[in-house]
Amino acid sequence: MPDPPAPPAKPLSAPQKALRKLGLVRPIDLALHLPLRYEDETRLTPLAEAARVLASEPVQFEATVVHQEVTYRPRRQLLVTVEDGGERCLLRFFNFYPSQLKQMAVGARLRFRGELRGGFGGLSMMHPTVHVAGGALPGALTPVYPTVAQLPQAYLRKVVLAGLAQADLTASIPEEFSSQIEALRAWDLRKALTFLHYPAAGSTLGELQDHSHPAWQRLKAEELLAQQLSQHQARAERARLRAPALQAARGGLPEQLLAALPFQFTGAQRRVGEEIARDVARTQPMHRLLQGDVGSGKTVVAALAACVAIDAGWQCALMAPTEILAEQHFAKLAQWLAPLLAARGQQVAWLTGSQKKKERAPMLAAIESGAAALVIGTHAVIQAQVQFARLGLAIIDEQHRFGVEQRLALRQKALPPPLGEGRGGGAEVQGEAGASSHPCLPPIGERATEPHLLMMSATPIPRTLAMSYYADLDVSTLDELPPGRTPVVTKLLAEHRRDELVERLRAQIAEGRQVYWVCPLIEESEALDLRHASQTHAELSAALPAARVGLLHARLPPAEKKAVMAEFVAGRIDVLVSTTVIEVGVDVPNASVMVIEHAERFGLSQLHQLRGRVGRGAAASACVLLYSVPEGGRLGETARARLKAMLETADGFEIARRDLEIRGPGEFLGARQSGDALLRFADLAEDSALLQWARATAPAMWARHPQDAARHVERWLGARTDYLKA
Repeated sequence: MPDPPAPPAKPLSAPQKALRKLGLVRPIDLALHLPLRYEDETRLTPLAEAARVLASEPVQFEATVVHQEVTYRPRRQLLVTVEDGGERCLLRFFNFYPSQLKQMAVGARLRFRGELRGGFGGLSMMHPTVHVAGGALPGALTPVYPTVAQLPQAYLRKVVLAGLAQADLTASIPEEFSSQIEALRAWDLRKALTFLHYPAAGSTLGELQDHSHPAWQRLKAEELLAQQLSQHQARAERARLRAPALQAARGGLPEQLLAALPFQFTGAQRRVGEEIARDVARTQPMHRLLQGDVGSGKTVVAALAACVAIDAGWQCALMAPTEILAEQHFAKLAQWLAPLLAARGQQVAWLTGSQKKKERAPMLAAIESGAAALVIGTHAVIQAQVQFARLGLAIIDEQHRFGVEQRLALRQKALPPPLGEGRGGGAEVQGEAGASSHPCLPPIGERATEPHLLMMSATPIPRTLAMSYYADLDVSTLDELPPGRTPVVTKLLAEHRRDELVERLRAQIAEGRQVYWVCPLIEESEALDLRHASQTHAELSAALPAARVGLLHARLPPAEKKAVMAEFVAGRIDVLVSTTVIEVGVDVPNASVMVIEHAERFGLSQLHQLRGRVGRGAAASACVLLYSVPEGGRLGETARARLKAMLETADGFEIARRDLEIRGPGEFLGARQSGDALLRFADLAEDSALLQWARATAPAMWARHPQDAARHVERWLGARTDYLKA
């Protein structure tokens, strides 16, 4: 008899769903879900004593209710007056229930905790926590955890305590390595976690909050080691994969490209080109990050790499995050490569989501047959209907702006299915075993498993990030700008000098120069009182009647965006009012002024990218940072630090270092870890010694204690190790 059907799974409760949302699935996940802060409920402070030393930290006292009333002006609220030792305090509740009225009846002796305020009307406290007086005080600080809706702290504390009891916290770091770090010698994992969840009364809150306590050091060392172990593992796994060995023939496409270019490669471009050529000649998949400052010439290095792949008989795909950037690449690469490919009966294909079916169909056919040797596009390149004949090299520009799944999807487009299996859409592989469907493609032969991967970024990666998050990558750096780049003068200008700026622009336009004017918003926002692009476009059109003012933003239809950009490139628009869609890739040598409105609202690397849109021609260029100070206030620390950095340096590597200091690693990583950074506790700037230890320990631990290494990675990262594959 067949087995009876399994009973339906019991639906998850709201708190259980919330736990899953936080990624708290295993007992170890709960054990590693550490508090954001702590509340000290371990002591009572007499009200009279608290009144003498008003502090911003919450206080806890016991008092008797002497008066209670519900008022309705200016809004409904519960007012409760309590007294202790001759000192009175007014408690105010805007949200309350009948049960609270009963609990805080006149004569009740209760325990209150909250932030005490003084004033002309005496002491007061808003929405304190309330408990019955006289109960035993906790013996440890009370943890306050990161949470989401429908997950109350009381429930979270209960399940975290259960997870801590159930989790396997036995040592996973062999003594030969743990003995090198004081915190690992003094604190085992269970002792450290128990302390951090429930610090003993009298623990120094400062050490707990700034993560300098030895128990925190233990956790940070373990976390950094898990990251380095997983990066080492990812590199080792890729070393076992196979990729096509790509070598160009003597006098082949790479040499033809270099001969056809109207400029010479810089020394840095030659060096990086050779690094890439050596990598792709091996049968181990290349996994290289090409980084370089704005205008350092990454695109032509990518073109050279594409030529190597194509000359070896394989296809190359280049994916960019925006249609404007993809189109810029297409314009440049088609100009350089189309004539060379035409002589081989091949072409450069173009794919975007906005293409009509009749434009897309011949492109898809050319990609599938191999006639399209180079494919350039946006996310459309990884759609299901795109079938490559032989993808040997994948290039991803501005890689931090793509998600993990998108990068993996491009790599998985690598090669056709084994012979005899159908392609997507029902077409069969044509010809005899090992044959290719385009005359320029040699026989498929043994099926490789991966394409080579080249990722590009105009945001240089600071050294500490390269050592940690990018430890599994080979990094090539273009640290030399091509000759002819004009230095850009950066000016800081307050909003009230806006009219003066417009007059200066009038003079620039009269000399035949073009201007970018970048705004942070498209339309007016109730939440942010920022001058928006549409309003700015209207105002500049009125203020500069002799000038041609264009408007460009992400919500325009693709065809309209393309038309506006083409008009600006052709010099038929004098001032381009835009959002940050022109942040990268746009190259208009005649544009000599970049105005960034509400510059205080932009990230530092974004400001630097925008500044890089000018200074591409012979004319003196300027970047004007137009900032606005909040009414009656001053710029925040972060905004001031960004603007100061922009004034002090134009070096992209120094900008990146300062940006890391200001914002931390999240912005550099973008979606590399699908929004889930592998480091939650360690700080790359402060914990460099622990990072060095972890880097040195990881390969030795895999070599001598592989089971412990695997257990350590699984404990700390679980399924998140998949993100390392991209």
